[in-house]
Amino acid sequence: MTAPLGHDDYALSRVPKSARYPWLSMATQRFGQISGLSQFLLGATLGFGLPFWQAFLAFTLGAVVLELVSIAVGIIGQREGLSTSVLSRWTGFGRGGAAVVGLVIGLSVTGWFGLQSQLAGKSLAAILGGLPVWGWSMLFGLLVTVIVTYGFRWMAWTAYLTVPAFFILAGVSVVIELSRHDLGHLLSDAPPGPHLSLVQAVTLVAGQFMVGAVITPDMTRFNRSPADVVKQTIVGITLGEWVIGSVGVLLAHALRTKDVTTIVTSSTGWVGVLVIVAAAVKVNDWNLYVSSLGLTNFVQTVSGYRVHRAWVSIVAGVVGSALGAAGILSRYTDFLNLLAVAFPPIPAIMIAEYFVARRWRPQLAAAGADLPRTAPLWVPATVVIWLLASLFGKYVTVGLPSVNALVAAFVLYVAADRIGLLRGFGSYDTESAVANAAPQQRV
Repeated sequence: MTAPLGHDDYALSRVPKSARYPWLSMATQRFGQISGLSQFLLGATLGFGLPFWQAFLAFTLGAVVLELVSIAVGIIGQREGLSTSVLSRWTGFGRGGAAVVGLVIGLSVTGWFGLQSQLAGKSLAAILGGLPVWGWSMLFGLLVTVIVTYGFRWMAWTAYLTVPAFFILAGVSVVIELSRHDLGHLLSDAPPGPHLSLVQAVTLVAGQFMVGAVITPDMTRFNRSPADVVKQTIVGITLGEWVIGSVGVLLAHALRTKDVTTIVTSSTGWVGVLVIVAAAVKVNDWNLYVSSLGLTNFVQTVSGYRVHRAWVSIVAGVVGSALGAAGILSRYTDFLNLLAVAFPPIPAIMIAEYFVARRWRPQLAAAGADLPRTAPLWVPATVVIWLLASLFGKYVTVGLPSVNALVAAFVLYVAADRIGLLRGFGSYDTESAVANAAPQQRV
């Protein structure tokens, strides 16, 4: 059955060179992805528990980790033209492990989608009324779902409109509020809330965008060169972390609260609502898009049935909107702490396999514009490494959890390669699967 709407966007295949975009277009979306309301929320959370300069240091350390990881996995995605979940079949995980990666990414990013929808719903309900928070959350989530259903091109145009709008409107809101306070005092005063340690703060920063680092190939597969990946990553992450995060810290100190809705709307009313809507749209479309890619790979792997990405977007969008309506924001900090240790091993393993071990890289190179003919079903050592590295990041108290998990996964994977433990079990005929799924491609 032919899908009546939406675009598949090469969900299970390579992005051809003819479908790549200029780096500035990609940088606009990258900045939009990281500089949304969640970044204000993170800045406010840090500002509520830390002095400004300690919060700024936490953003700096977290940004460095995220940039290094994002550039490395982003270059892999650009070279191979594949999404994270599909690429992971040949970067250490095998077909079964890649399905797990796709499922974990899909579910976690659906959670982000719900969180952003709830933030927008709270603000719309507070200023406009008419509907309860859950009603506005659902309505907003469904609006973004329509955009994502039509794929990358619609999302690019959305970014062109909402990123400048966000900057202008947020600038107005911030200038109005900060003009009422002494900037020097805000930079030096004590935090208004309970103390937050620097390690806790950096963990929150890294956890907040670690999923974004993991799914970087979902975006960079549309890039034209590795240099473009580097440029857009540095611009997007550095500005997003420092500018938006630091503003969130200052506003938390000024208003003595970490409630983002109060912060943004307290002094500007309906302008604050527009800020929130613009911010949430430009990041939430990427949340849902990435979820649709990961879940599409999972469904195809588990069932052998290639469902169209647009339909997956619709289902995930409805579920994510319902999560927002149900109040997922209340578990925000716990959510970040989990992501900070569960996700770093994924890019670390991909980087170690692609650039160091290279056990399956020749297959990617030999396939040219197609997918490799076969993929391993499972790489058991990788699953064990993923678990051990996550536990190492969670329970080792020295250093930063996210960095500990990253380093542990990288070292363990390289060590496993050197002693011959990296073996694929079973083989999956990629060409046969694609051929069998072709008649159903747009179901």
